[in-house]
Amino acid sequence: MDTGSHLLFGVTLAGLACLEPAVVQDPALAHAILAGTLLGSHAPDLDTFARLKGYAYYVQIHRGVTHSLPALLIWPILFALPLAGIFGVWDHLLSLYAWIFAAVVLHVGLDLFNTYGVQCLRPFSKKWLHLDTLCLYEPFLFALHALGAGVWFFAWHGGGGSYVGEMFALIYAAAIFYMAIRTMQRNRHVKRVKIALNREDGICHLVPSLSWFLWQFVLESDCCFYLGEIRFGQVIVHEQYSKKDYNQHETHPVVQASMSTKGVRAFLTFAQRIHVSWKEKNDGYLVEWRDARFWHKQRKFPFGVDVQLDRDMKVVSDRIGMDKKAWDPPFV
Repeated sequence: MDTGSHLLFGVTLAGLACLEPAVVQDPALAHAILAGTLLGSHAPDLDTFARLKGYAYYVQIHRGVTHSLPALLIWPILFALPLAGIFGVWDHLLSLYAWIFAAVVLHVGLDLFNTYGVQCLRPFSKKWLHLDTLCLYEPFLFALHALGAGVWFFAWHGGGGSYVGEMFALIYAAAIFYMAIRTMQRNRHVKRVKIALNREDGICHLVPSLSWFLWQFVLESDCCFYLGEIRFGQVIVHEQYSKKDYNQHETHPVVQASMSTKGVRAFLTFAQRIHVSWKEKNDGYLVEWRDARFWHKQRKFPFGVDVQLDRDMKVVSDRIGMDKKAWDPPFV
């Protein structure tokens, strides 16, 4: 999810920790847990510093090692030990570690529900896992947790807050219920798309929108890519791309020449529904690699790599990234 949501959930997780009597009774421990859950809720996204080595390198490692199984255990250690020393809560080190661990797991878990996905089973598997259920930013979840954080803030300054832990327990229960509903909705829509297109054996990816009643989909069959939307339960196909054309493009010498670039190599480690095309230009060729999962409703593929070749099919430049406004779909 987005950075703001992760940090907000770090705050509310610290509120949930108030279910422990020791946290309520010891302000130093409460402050240590709040600092720890904030750090833990953001820690996996510290891979953003990989951008300093270029966007292609960032794509290769984003939501990879920092979201892996070992990282779930390592991040809490890195934060719990210094925080225990700073706040003088060595007697509660295990509790502090547990809440930071919960923050890291929550971060990775929420990313798993996104369409972009995570490599959370590393080092045992580099497979990208994604549940295609939540947007990068979920208004309902953000508002729910923001309301709880606001109530906690004013209750704390007002001298109250006796039932903070119980309040956040209800908030997290509501969040889990919401995610369960969205998951069931997603599963129904996948079946609906396959039936509507008569492609029961196809691979279908959904991309949720900010509206509960609008989803984008891409379905890959043995012969085609189908791109469309589900509006209020109705399946609407916008585009259809032949995989025969794709296979012809993939083996073309111009396309093969583009595969030596860092951008294409990084793209191929992540992309799943690959569509590639090329066109001749006055000064050479342009090769466009795209992941069909992330299509724009204006019938564009915003995420991919553009490789410029000269007439001798030597690489002039390559650019990898998401070519869209932050407020435009898909929200991944």
